[in-house]
Order: sequence, then structure tokens, then C-alpha cells
Amino acid sequence: MRDNADFTNRFFVITGGPGTGKTTLLNALKEEGFCCISEVAREIIREQAAKDGEALPWKNREKYTELMLVASIQSYRDARMTYELDETVFFDRGIPDTLCYAAMIGLRISAQMKLAADRCRYHSRVFLLPPWREIYHTDAERKQTWDEAVYTYEMMKKTYREYGYHPVEVPRTTVEERVRFVRTQSI
Repeated sequence: MRDNADFTNRFFVITGGPGTGKTTLLNALKEEGFCCISEVAREIIREQAAKDGEALPWKNREKYTELMLVASIQSYRDARMTYELDETVFFDRGIPDTLCYAAMIGLRISAQMKLAADRCRYHSRVFLLPPWREIYHTDAERKQTWDEAVYTYEMMKKTYREYGYHPVEVPRTTVEERVRFVRTQSI
């Protein structure tokens, strides 16, 4: 039965602090024909901002975290139903990112959050993009300071380790070289 199939060998997370080049890297992987799952947090921010909603990191962080968890679980389930077992799929952030965010803002990690992290597993190797001042910038959805970006990176590394993953730092180099690095580490 497909629902019980093991996708953990082909589902890879690309994560890190804000402004580290994750989206650029994922777009380049997509151009090479890889399956890539977009970050749910940015979509939530866009939707909430468009309707003047409360579930935003600068308004109601608890509600924002709840929506991120639900959307991340749905994104994972959709990928399981869409892709074949032998297809490599890259996620722009994973469920542990939501748990990391919750911890960073002082929310209690609920049993539901832990269960989601335990049930929705990715490959044990997680690609972690380090802070890179030369490419860091803010925008309408990314409002964190440089210090917050560095702190987020450190917390992501810690959180993924706590949930049994092995973060692999992606070198600060050209997009092409980053793609090559990720491709050789995931195939």
C-alpha cells in the first residue's frame, strides 16, 4: 500500500536561517528537473497579509506556528501521494523547522508537534545553508535582523540533531557549485 511506503530515503530537507540562498538553490535544482516543494511559511505570510489576517510572525505568532505545522504536514502528505518512491524530492524547510520556530519564540512543543516530527520523516541527511552576510537581505516577508538569522541557523542545526537528523552544511559558493554539492550528497 502506497501510504505505508518508505519515502525517507528520497525526501531531503534544505534549511537554514533566513536569507541564506535556499530559494535560489531550490529553483536551480528545479531547473535541473528535481521535484521541489515550496516553503509553506512564506505562502502563509502572503495569504495572511493579503487578507489582513492575524496569523503572522509579527502579529499572532502562536496562530502562525499552528498554520505552519498544518501546512507542513499537508505538504509532506501531498508529496507522498504525488511522487514515486525512486524520485528525489527537495523540501524548502521541513516539519522540524516549525518546531524550531516554536522553541525560538517560547512556545511549548506540543505532543501533536512531536508526533508530526516523528511520523513525517525525511532523509537523515539535512542540507543546512549557513548564514552568509554577502547575500543576506530583508524583504516584505523576511524581516529578521542579521543576528536573528545567525541565531535561527544555530537553532535549526540543534533542532534537526535533536530529532535524529544529520545536518550537512552547504558551502558558501556559487549556485552551480551548491547544486553540484547537494546533487552528489543526495543521489
